[in-house]
Amino acid sequence: MFGLDFGLSALLFLCIFCVCVFEFINGFHDTANAVATVIYTNSLKPRVAVILSGSLNFLGVFAGGIGVAVGIINLLPIETLVNQDIHQSISMIMALLLTAIIWNLGTWYYGIPCSSSHTLIGAILGVGLGYGWIVEGAESVNWGKASEIGLSLVISPLLGFGLTMLMMFLLKIIVRDQQLFEEPPKGKTPPTWIRSILILTCSGVSFTHGSNDGQKGVGLVMLILIAIVPTYFAINNDISPKNLQANIANIKPFIEKIDGKDFKKEDLDRLEKSKKAVLELESISQKTGDLPIFPEESRFQVRKNILLLNKNFGKLLDIPSVSFDKKEEKMIQKEVKSMKDYTDFAPSWVLIIISVSLGLGTTIGWKRIVETIGEKIGKQHLTYAQGASSELVAAGTIAISTFFGLPVSTTQVLSSGIAGSMVASGGLQNLQASTLKNIALAWLLTLPVCVSLSAILFMIFSFIF
Repeated sequence: MFGLDFGLSALLFLCIFCVCVFEFINGFHDTANAVATVIYTNSLKPRVAVILSGSLNFLGVFAGGIGVAVGIINLLPIETLVNQDIHQSISMIMALLLTAIIWNLGTWYYGIPCSSSHTLIGAILGVGLGYGWIVEGAESVNWGKASEIGLSLVISPLLGFGLTMLMMFLLKIIVRDQQLFEEPPKGKTPPTWIRSILILTCSGVSFTHGSNDGQKGVGLVMLILIAIVPTYFAINNDISPKNLQANIANIKPFIEKIDGKDFKKEDLDRLEKSKKAVLELESISQKTGDLPIFPEESRFQVRKNILLLNKNFGKLLDIPSVSFDKKEEKMIQKEVKSMKDYTDFAPSWVLIIISVSLGLGTTIGWKRIVETIGEKIGKQHLTYAQGASSELVAAGTIAISTFFGLPVSTTQVLSSGIAGSMVASGGLQNLQASTLKNIALAWLLTLPVCVSLSAILFMIFSFIF
């Protein structure tokens, strides 16, 4: 298949299977984030809640686009996957997948809410660093993208905590019905209006979780396909090469106007690389002519040059000595951005296998972490107001992060939201210190442990494969 021999085909399927396992674990690891509130407020029976959550996670994968998936792919510079042999690519992929699976399973076993996003990003950074150690002088990690994602993961739990506290205070001012702030009667279904809100917020967290976390699996599968079979998956072959010919024809006159005589060395290097990329894309387009798709041998070069232009052009336009009027600048940015339609894509079958894996995983294994979220973060039983406010904040935060193409931790946002609602109800003394200590410890350890483990596994696999 894809022109690979039996051994490489088997490894390809193994890698994709491991991504499905990761997403399956992600499903039952993070299910608690959506269903804990409806279960502990007696709004839904556990089985109904997890089936609802699983179905909406499934749908969320299709609705979320691929912005987060592209962010995951771009954590590793494209050169990291192509300037090496295929066996080293497999070593990287297996190392990061096994690291993510091991850490997610371990934290789930001990009932500790832990970020799958932190886990995955730590694993990717680890294999990138491992590659940098083996290949001297290689660019191994896209630190710009890593810092952007890292900032998102740090800010999101703070937002969850603060916004949920604020929402609880507002609810106390606006809502006069005190049963909203009281412990739900055991075994009794809440009033219809309260139950409807809790089911809606549960649905919102489930859907947005699928739209964000599901994309992480999509990004991993695309990393695998680009690394192992770039001929077929380096670019989107459903888009006509003629589109790229038009893009290059519009960009070339402007980039030729930039002489770079007053540039710093790094800016001059960026300009030279961009001009070279434009010339290579122009040459490939001319050779392609009227063919419906790019020739196999040129597809990865098309991808590499498009990504290079997107990386450098914005920075070139920010240089004071580069003077284009606003209309010209807007046109250039539009042309460069439109070329990413070739690189930012995922086949529908990838979305299907990830959504199925996430949806199925959501329906099992949820109980351990549900108990932690529902019983062990605060000293009081979860109230209707606490459940609704924390989930509404979580759903909103995840949706905004997905819109901006940033991976965010559902676990961290909701756990911190629950903590914020407990503080709003009874002060800091209303929190269970031992549980928060375990969550904070897992949060602090996830990145260093996953970076180290994935780097070590990569080194080991490099000798095996």
